[in-house]
Amino acid sequence: MTFSIVGHDPATGEVGIAVQSKFLAAGSVVPWATAGAGAIAVQSWSNTGYVQKALTMMADGIHPQQIMDALTADDQGREFRQVGIVDCSGRAATYTGKECMEWAGGVTGENFAAQGNILVGQATVAALADTFKSSTGDLAERLSLALAAGQKAGGDRRGMQSAGLYIAKAGGGYGGYNDRFVDIRVDDHKDPITELRRILVLWRLQFYRTKPGNLAPIEGETKAFIFELLAN
Repeated sequence: MTFSIVGHDPATGEVGIAVQSKFLAAGSVVPWATAGAGAIAVQSWSNTGYVQKALTMMADGIHPQQIMDALTADDQGREFRQVGIVDCSGRAATYTGKECMEWAGGVTGENFAAQGNILVGQATVAALADTFKSSTGDLAERLSLALAAGQKAGGDRRGMQSAGLYIAKAGGGYGGYNDRFVDIRVDDHKDPITELRRILVLWRLQFYRTKPGNLAPIEGETKAFIFELLAN
């Protein structure tokens, strides 16, 4: 009941995941990422036991496909799992077990893996991939645009309920103390992707650092006025 895309931005080192599902609070289950290692989405009877193993192996430089093979080899429920992985070198892998409900499948490319199950059709995954590859902006923008495109192409055939966006970046967390750069969840909403993108705008205003090119000097009467306000 879920579709997702995991992505990497080589310019910033960011890794992250965007997900939508007809499932309560999918953002609390599907997306996981660690700066300097990579990102993983676990869905369709999610095995969250995959997560720490995968992130540790990515940090050690092991190829995502080797990681995927190792994770699924020892899992008796592997045919019910769906997983997407991308590392900080932009290498990716996707896996769809044979028992995942139709339509189910995935696709990979440089810096991304897109996958979904119980979809209207393959067009959803294709839209995720095509939009990620063709869009511009930061990783949060590209992932959320891809998610919106996937929904427009059909999405989850049971409908919408929740969405999540998680991005890890070294020192990107609040105060620079951790790597939790973007962590937005819409746990129960009639239009969760639109709501996710609305909150992303607020997140940028509240938590993103201002770009140097957008800074302007405060001088003269304006400076004096601000100092007066602060003093009072």
